[in-house]
Amino acid sequence: MKRILLAVALTAVAAGAFATPVHISAPVAAAVAAPDRAAERPTDARRHPAEVLSFSGVKPRDTVAELIPGSGYFTRLFSKIVGPRGHVYAVWVEEYAKLAHPDPENSLTLSRTPSYGNITVLTQPARAFATPRPVDLVFTAQNYHDYPDKFMGKVDPMVFDRAVFKALKPGGVFLIVDHAAAAGSGMRDTDTLHRIDPAIVKAQVIAAGFRYVGAMDVLKNPADDHSKAVFDPAVRGQTDQFVMKFAKP
Repeated sequence: MKRILLAVALTAVAAGAFATPVHISAPVAAAVAAPDRAAERPTDARRHPAEVLSFSGVKPRDTVAELIPGSGYFTRLFSKIVGPRGHVYAVWVEEYAKLAHPDPENSLTLSRTPSYGNITVLTQPARAFATPRPVDLVFTAQNYHDYPDKFMGKVDPMVFDRAVFKALKPGGVFLIVDHAAAAGSGMRDTDTLHRIDPAIVKAQVIAAGFRYVGAMDVLKNPADDHSKAVFDPAVRGQTDQFVMKFAKP
């Protein structure tokens, strides 16, 4: 296990993504270093799952709700980390799922794979986030900004925030990763640049009853001036992103 931790730490340092050490938990390190993830190493170099998931505090036996899981990159990691006594809810928002084929179908296929039997796929309207039982962690990567957009039904993000608050256990964590917009822009760029001002996210989540725990800069990119859409080839995969952690009192 010490060798795994050292390998993950050295990879992070080599990438030059953060200036201060990040404590990588042993369960997260083991999941990230799993041999069957060899094809995902290039993605790891830019998404830094060891740091992000360690920051979330996810651990064995936890129950996790992952919002809009996309290709399943984080879903597979969560499944490995929480283990057979934990559970992962892969939550597909109906409005988003209509535009994301074949990802929703792939989530179902993954959940039916014996080695990922602790995954359940949920499909629900954007305005009605809920989990079958209280969860330890709600995780959203690069989709918080979608809620106020037309294709999602122009949902007030605070409707989602309050639903997350209700779904979490006391002390549970809400971890948000998203593309940063210019300071002071609020939600102006959510539908055009697919970005959101970190300050408005923080204010909304706190207003929903959460305690702000902190942020990490592992996904920050000062070279991104926040003026381009996240799909622009000049910044795609290299956007300035924020990672913020909140807890339910």
